[in-house]
Amino acid sequence: MPAKPAPKKLHFLQLVFIIFFTVSGGPYGLEPLLTYAGEHGALLLLIVTPLLWDVPAIFTVMELNSMMPVTGGYYEWVKYALGGRWGFYEGWWTWIYTFVDLAIYPVLFVGYASYFFPGLEQHKIWVCLAVIWSLAGLNILGIVQVGRASVLFSILVLSPFLILFVLAISHHGLGHIPQPELQGITFPSLGMALYTVMWNCLGWDNITTYAPEVEHPVRSYLKAIAIAFGLVMLVYVLAIWIALQSGVSAQMLNDKGFPLLGTNLAGRWLGALFALGGMASGLGIYTAVLLSVSRVPQAMATDNLLPAYLHRLHPRFHTPYVSIILCSVVVSFMVLWTFSELLIIDVTVYGAGLSLEYITLIKLRLKEPDRPRPFKIPLGVSRLCMVLLLPLSVYIIALVAAFNSDGSGVKPALFAVAALLTAELGWQLAKRRKAAVIS
Repeated sequence: MPAKPAPKKLHFLQLVFIIFFTVSGGPYGLEPLLTYAGEHGALLLLIVTPLLWDVPAIFTVMELNSMMPVTGGYYEWVKYALGGRWGFYEGWWTWIYTFVDLAIYPVLFVGYASYFFPGLEQHKIWVCLAVIWSLAGLNILGIVQVGRASVLFSILVLSPFLILFVLAISHHGLGHIPQPELQGITFPSLGMALYTVMWNCLGWDNITTYAPEVEHPVRSYLKAIAIAFGLVMLVYVLAIWIALQSGVSAQMLNDKGFPLLGTNLAGRWLGALFALGGMASGLGIYTAVLLSVSRVPQAMATDNLLPAYLHRLHPRFHTPYVSIILCSVVVSFMVLWTFSELLIIDVTVYGAGLSLEYITLIKLRLKEPDRPRPFKIPLGVSRLCMVLLLPLSVYIIALVAAFNSDGSGVKPALFAVAALLTAELGWQLAKRRKAAVIS
């Protein structure tokens, strides 16, 4: 009987665009930033926050992934360095935050699709469910199909911003750039501005969960992450700069989105192109994030911490189809939260999991200093600890601001904290299950 052909692996260009969608998907969803930070604070926070929040995460992911490019990524790193309990916490927290994160994108899809179908909001739940289950089917087909779709979605997302930038330069030149400052921004508004930027730039660890399915993973990840980060920052800064030059009020931009800029500058055709790009952004991000999170239950099931059927691969496509279906079921119930509430829950739970990865990095530097690291952050342990305090500080400021808001941020923040605490209950149940399986 002839041997089955090995599953195809992800090419470099496909990896770049999957990373782009996992952490960004374009500026869609960035529109509320101007309402929170104003014209003087928006660009400042957009440039400074990723340097403090993202760059340490990127370098941490690059070093750990170069040491251990394995299925399950961050779950396996934390488990190896800190033990089974903390590894479970990492997987559990990431699973929770990703369910929340995934619920955002079908809602965004409906918002932009309403540009073409104004009454679509009345049928939001049904459209969201159609998006969720259609993209579950795409993920079951395999990583290469997801990669091809990501390239197509990227073209649809980036094209309108490129056109808008060219038209804006021809109409306004470089225009006036407001003096960057945070004066006048209330603390709760600063917190929501931080949450907005942090959410638009998170997920760098998620891109490692399928490393064995990538061609030449260590080298490919190093280059692809650098390109994706540069692309994300360029598109974000250009989008907010153009919004500032357009004369459109922050509230109008928040209500109507980027299609309003396109319509005002060039007419309905460019507005329609932006709406199409927003729809593609929601689909692309959802597809890429589902790809990453579906591999974590697979790895935890292999360790007997979750039911074995989650490890089951599709007989034809070699994908964890049971895990993909289970994720889709949970997300189907999460689309009832509002966008701002989902954003707070998402970033709060994600930040906790990211903190465990930072501790893992330090622990492995101390425990295994001579272990081969194809990529190593050029800092000693003490300076590395100081750098890692930067994203922790941003995270704490945003969380404290949510609790000091007018009440709108308290409920989702408390829900996020409660969700973090469920990890211990899950661990106790997992331990009993594992003991029963082994015995």
